[in-house]
Amino acid sequence: MMPVLMPVYARSSVAPVRGEGCYLYDAEGRSWLDFAAGIAVNCLGHGHPHLTRAIQRAAETLIHVSNLYTSPQQERVARRLVDLTFADTVFFTNSGAEAIECAVKTCRRHHFVAGRPERFRILTFSQAFHGRTMTAIAATDQAKLRDGFEPLPDWFRVLPFDDLEAARAAIDGSIGGILVEPVQGEGGIRPASPAFLQGLRALCDAHGLLLILDEVQCGVGRTGTLFAYEQYGIAPDIMAIAKGIGGGVPLGACLATEHAASGMVVGTHGSTYGGNPLAMAAAEAVLDIVAEPAFLAQVRARASRLRAELEQMIPNHTIFEGVRGLGLMLGLKLRADSRAFVQHLRDHGLLTVAAADNVVRLLPPLIIEEAHIRECVEKLSAAAAAWQVPEAA
Repeated sequence: MMPVLMPVYARSSVAPVRGEGCYLYDAEGRSWLDFAAGIAVNCLGHGHPHLTRAIQRAAETLIHVSNLYTSPQQERVARRLVDLTFADTVFFTNSGAEAIECAVKTCRRHHFVAGRPERFRILTFSQAFHGRTMTAIAATDQAKLRDGFEPLPDWFRVLPFDDLEAARAAIDGSIGGILVEPVQGEGGIRPASPAFLQGLRALCDAHGLLLILDEVQCGVGRTGTLFAYEQYGIAPDIMAIAKGIGGGVPLGACLATEHAASGMVVGTHGSTYGGNPLAMAAAEAVLDIVAEPAFLAQVRARASRLRAELEQMIPNHTIFEGVRGLGLMLGLKLRADSRAFVQHLRDHGLLTVAAADNVVRLLPPLIIEEAHIRECVEKLSAAAAAWQVPEAA
């Protein structure tokens, strides 16, 4: 019999009903240290007082009116994002996949209005994850995302990640842009090399292409700067963000320069719920905290400490191969199946996320303290020791 929830997730038995700070609790009072953070969404943890108060005030005042009317709430958040980034203009969405959709449409319209409709393809990279819409799965080579949905739009050309020469060789008259994650998340916590991202920027400049960054997972303070591109010494033309920007409230955004957004005029795009006052209140509260230089410095310090603790622990357990990533977007490479180990960690009171290449993602709230770092490493070590017992038997 079909369950009432469409069975598209292999859900674990963890059933949270309450969260507080860096912990989740089920109805029986069992607790887990949350180093998944809703897959990099709960950047301020659970029940953060500033975020909670902002959402409460918005719920009491105005939740939704649609985009038929002027939105002072959107204008405030958009102005803050523009002032904090490369962008001149912002479109608000409800998710990362919708932000990617807007980014692709922005690129396509840019070339269309410039009289170059033949430049409809975008270069993307192997093991990327840009969402689960038909457009987003067409942009990846991952069979698990594409199977059963082909034929897909012939809008993308997928190349090896971090291979600048492959990108250079793939550029022809049909290419209008390049879409890349500065740090691949689902693909195994793989940061792009500086030479790669800087090279892609140079290729776009040389060929009149638009550089589109997917910072849905790595943005909003996750890597220790407000956005990861800041660490590479480049700026994109278009950027998709989501996850952390709402702190748990569904929200995404497409940011663009005036040049890149030249084709986005009345009637070219829209969203019923995008940028609703409730989501904007959440975004303002998140930016109040995460955009502060002192907070970002603390994220970098905590990230450095966590990485050092992990590197010290790794040689003690054969299951671990290494650690990689940027900021508080770290991946533990395993010599075992990462999905099985993630489940094993849940049994030891630690929530993490699996990724490709047998990587366990550590995506804690950005507010973690030293005690949380110690507890995480202790739980990882205990789980690794327990995992080794049956292997040695």
